Amino acid sequence: MKMSRIAAVGTVAASAVLVLSAPAFAHVSVSAEGQAAKGGYATVNFKVPNEMDDASTNKLEVSFPSEHPLASVMTQPVPGWTAKVTKAKLDKPLEIHGEKIDEAVSKVTWTADGKGIQPGTFQKFPVSMGQLPEDADELVFKAVQTYDNKEVVRWIEPQQKGQEEPEHPAPALALTAASDGHGAAADPAKADDKGGKTESASADSSDSSDTTARVLGIVGIVIGVAGVA
Repeated sequence: MKMSRIAAVGTVAASAVLVLSAPAFAHVSVSAEGQAAKGGYATVNFKVPNEMDDASTNKLEVSFPSEHPLASVMTQPVPGWTAKVTKAKLDKPLEIHGEKIDEAVSKVTWTADGKGIQPGTFQKFPVSMGQLPEDADELVFKAVQTYDNKEVVRWIEPQQKGQEEPEHPAPALALTAASDGHGAAADPAKADDKGGKTESASADSSDSSDTTARVLGIVGIVIGVAGVA
């Protein structure tokens, strides 16, 4: 009987690990290489996991926030994919480096030339962008993921402060304070990726620690119940 209880505890604990770990990898997300400072330029990665077992992702469309238009957006070539940058006219021109800009990027579309993102894998799509707004703490993008079986997943739901994460959250890029206090823009070709690994590792560590804490909590409860039984 005691061995049966131990086996049951092990099964429940393993299930808890799987359930709590999966969401961390399930969403289309965006993160900066290093920091995305207000008023500057940054290189960011849109990370796209394939959630299906029997279909591949063959298209990604990312809509850029119209309330914070970005005049400069450059995609980095991704083997096996073709990128298309779409621009739109601005109601109010932007002034960047003394020049007036009357259009900004509204959308970037990546289309697979071959098999795309296959089951059990993910792909990163790097983009250099700027000038980042100085009056916002984050940029929210809307992403549409298309599979080769014609199924479409829309990652467009904004995260509301103090509420649970929506089922299909829109990718959000956190902006940091300008390092020089003036929001000076950096050359996008020299966007500093030093510390990108550190920040990424830190974020992964934080997510891992949070998940581990929740798993241990559940395991503790299960063991306690098993002990009483």
